[in-house]
Amino acid sequence: MTKVQVRYALLALLLPLLLNAAHILKDDLLRPEASKLIERMGDELFSKTGINEYVVATNENFPERFNLVAYSKKYEGNVSKPYVMLIFAPNAIITQKSGQKGRVALIPSSDVLRKLYTKSDVMDATIDVVASEDKNTKEDKFNIGIVQGFSELADQIATSKNVKLKTTIPNDTRTIIGYVKILVFIGTFFVLWIFILRPLWMRIKNGKQ
Repeated sequence: MTKVQVRYALLALLLPLLLNAAHILKDDLLRPEASKLIERMGDELFSKTGINEYVVATNENFPERFNLVAYSKKYEGNVSKPYVMLIFAPNAIITQKSGQKGRVALIPSSDVLRKLYTKSDVMDATIDVVASEDKNTKEDKFNIGIVQGFSELADQIATSKNVKLKTTIPNDTRTIIGYVKILVFIGTFFVLWIFILRPLWMRIKNGKQ
């Protein structure tokens, strides 16, 4: 084969990979199924809001207090503004003394974008899955956590823009919290009814009689 033919052959092999990794800047952890879900969600979010969402899934062993904002700058040549970058680093050391590992960072391209989502909710959606005790392997938890965090971030950005996404995944934790809030409200109402509202209603009723 000539050099030109070799170049075309390499381009034909690499182009599908490049096109299918528009929202994944680094992938040390993701399985193909998880990557596909992320790409679909990222594509839909961009098509409906014009906002890019990226993920960096790295197994690098970052030291304590490692600056993830500065680290994100290395990907500036591969991103398009406006964007929010989700960095998932399970091997990053939280504190050297405790030996705990695992950090998640959300890095927006502007303060305006920062207001479109609640950082703590997105981080909870990512971390809760990893911290849970179940039969899933560590690798499975990493994949589920990244996908769930990416989905939560996309949903929140879309909601801020009054847009509904079809490719995101329901956050089970958020649903459970919603149910708990309803139960608390109902319980509070019954307490008020039994100890305050009902006695008051009975006094008014008996007074009228």
